[in-house]
Amino acid sequence: MTAEIELAREKLASLPGFNAEAARNASITRLAGMTNLVFRVETDDGRDLLFRVPGAGTDAYINRKVEAVNAQAAATAGVSPEVIHFGEDGVMLTRFLDNAITMSPRLFRERSGAIERAALAFRQLHDRAPEFAFRFELFKMIDDYLAVLDKLRAQLPEGYHRVVVEATTIRHALTQNPVALRPCHCDPLCENFLDGGTRMWIVDWEYSGMNDPMWDLGDLSVEAGFDASQDRRLIDTYFGRPATVFDFGRMAIYKAMCDLLWTLWGLIQHANKNPAEDFWAYSINRFERCKALMRSPDFARHLDAVRRG
Repeated sequence: MTAEIELAREKLASLPGFNAEAARNASITRLAGMTNLVFRVETDDGRDLLFRVPGAGTDAYINRKVEAVNAQAAATAGVSPEVIHFGEDGVMLTRFLDNAITMSPRLFRERSGAIERAALAFRQLHDRAPEFAFRFELFKMIDDYLAVLDKLRAQLPEGYHRVVVEATTIRHALTQNPVALRPCHCDPLCENFLDGGTRMWIVDWEYSGMNDPMWDLGDLSVEAGFDASQDRRLIDTYFGRPATVFDFGRMAIYKAMCDLLWTLWGLIQHANKNPAEDFWAYSINRFERCKALMRSPDFARHLDAVRRG
């Protein structure tokens, strides 16, 4: 931990608005992060900042220039904190959100109105953010992640390629009735939501891009473990009315597809020996859930609704 704090001081000292003395005098606290080093920095001149140092190996699958544009756009939309500095190496400083609670699946269940606040934050992002600098294309990203894993000579779960082939029917259904792409977060882990009680903030724009808005809702549902009634609260609040079967069908399909994609992300973390958690188990769990969703009777019904438009 001491080495990580010293790394943070070293990098801080070179940033605009800092020097060696300011970095040395700052109070620095390590925060949670799955792939990056994240710190709270409280300076002796009263600034309260969040400082992010990219994790080793993340440049193989994250475009930091794109992230910089999208993080600024999300701040402009009012759903993410002000970006104070974003370096070419991905080092980032933002305003620290005090009195905002980092969400979890449990807190989404327990905090009154949290699901609705998340839905409204998504709607604000999708409606108000300037265009993002990347197009999030699911099947291209699957191919890209597979290429990274091939270079790493990493193992895939048995049957993964077969499920990708099965997913071509989903791809065709989605392209039959395309929707307007919107600026989307694309990686809505519960921990990427900060709840202030009256509004929800969204952070971490590493995977963001122009996408079908229902991806964000479906992905959050999976990450938070929402049940059917919670899914309905999320999507109906988002639209401000009961969702159509077409919209709900897209959300349901993306619940399976996000698991298909993030299985590969977890395998990359496993191959890179990321110690944050057991990423092999993470990937297998996601893959098994993806297969179960795709083979459920409800999934076929949702796929038909999307196909019909």
